[in-house]
Amino acid sequence: MSDSVAKPVDATFDQFGLAADILKAIAEQGYTTPTPIQAQAIPVVLAGRDVMGAAQTGTGKTASFSLPILQRLLPQANTSASPARHPVRALILTPTRELADQVAANVHAYGKHTPLRSAVVFGGVDMNPQMAELRRGVEILIATPGRLLDHVQQKTANLGQVQMLVLDEADRMLDMGFLPDLQRILNLLPKERQTLLFSATFSPEIKKLASTYLRNPQTIEVARSNSTNANVTQIVYDVAEGDKQAAVVQLLRNRGLKQVIVFCNSKIGASRLARNLERDGVVASAIHGDKTQIERMQALDAFKRGEIEALVATDVAARGLDIAELPAVINFDLPFNAEDYVHRIGRTGRAGATGDALSLCSPNERKQLADIEKLIKRPLEVQTLAIDKPARHRHDERGGSERGGERGGRRERDEHRGAAGRRPAGAERGHHRRHEAPIDDFFLKPYEPSASAKQPEEAKPAPHEKKGPKRQVAALLGGFGMPRKPSA
Repeated sequence: MSDSVAKPVDATFDQFGLAADILKAIAEQGYTTPTPIQAQAIPVVLAGRDVMGAAQTGTGKTASFSLPILQRLLPQANTSASPARHPVRALILTPTRELADQVAANVHAYGKHTPLRSAVVFGGVDMNPQMAELRRGVEILIATPGRLLDHVQQKTANLGQVQMLVLDEADRMLDMGFLPDLQRILNLLPKERQTLLFSATFSPEIKKLASTYLRNPQTIEVARSNSTNANVTQIVYDVAEGDKQAAVVQLLRNRGLKQVIVFCNSKIGASRLARNLERDGVVASAIHGDKTQIERMQALDAFKRGEIEALVATDVAARGLDIAELPAVINFDLPFNAEDYVHRIGRTGRAGATGDALSLCSPNERKQLADIEKLIKRPLEVQTLAIDKPARHRHDERGGSERGGERGGRRERDEHRGAAGRRPAGAERGHHRRHEAPIDDFFLKPYEPSASAKQPEEAKPAPHEKKGPKRQVAALLGGFGMPRKPSA
């Protein structure tokens, strides 16, 4: 049975009883007033209760569990160099590498004035540096489930002294098929522990997980389930599928957007869109599951520095992305799962800022739009967008502008031919035209032997000229197996 918590009014960080070193770090981060999820969760976690927390992205959820974890572990903190004095006491599990890296950065920032050590481990990178850091000892470990089990198997991670467990974005972990890994990890932990579960929604699967591994948790909800941020302006554009790429370019240019996340439903679609946006003059990069962790982190860092205008991402790769003051997100494809729409637009309008969520809806995506409106319990404004297609799109319009990248060779040949080299009208009709390279007249000439191949007449010997005597050649004559003539 879970209890609900009433929302405190006008809470401050000083009222939580946090240590001076932690309050100093909070002030250095520029935070003065806790968010609703922080105001409700921090006192409950400090009291040692299990928690089921429901909060949308961008609400300060990470601080709601990392601050009380630091506070509760401070009495056991020490400056000893011995790894045995720094066992893993708090474990934070996240579904993606990006979210793990983001949580680790926040934990490090909040605890930088304390002796507590923290580390992050995730897949896609070399294990050796992670193993070396774990061997030195850490009190707070942030990890993705798969890589954590790798370290457990290598005996570089010991979970026997874990006192606090956090399942961050548990709904996404279940969606990604991590339930078997979670069960293996939970069975390795001490039974006497505090467990905190945070999820965007309380689905039946999440409730079942909580009933199995949480003890009398307190339920904390700061917003209506599946609600969207009121600071985000949501607009849907009715756009044909073949015009979507041009629509993205037009929205970026007309709105003056220099930093935007563009969501696609597939990894192939994300890579193709990023390449085509580059051809249209937009600095773009794609992140998805087929990219290495190094490539994803490099693209994300460049995006945060403002070097990339459009970060094209899939839903899984975008989980945990925390971009300060992101002005807008664009849904190139409407998600198949309506709940992913809520997660996507939660990347903008964070921490009280405003943002725009711009969605491109083709005629075959009407059902997905209806599912989204049903989930968020409100209709979305649908507008028309006059597409000013680039020249490349007009040229390839017959075959679909979305295949512009695949027709680059045809475009280059057409441009090379120029106006003077155009075919006469009616020369080749039909949808499939065969384009041939210009033919050099040299290859149409009949074979003519070169001068060096002809033997001049004067070089031939005259019939009346006498030839000199033949050169005598010595030869040894004999045979095999013939009897030798006896001497006289």
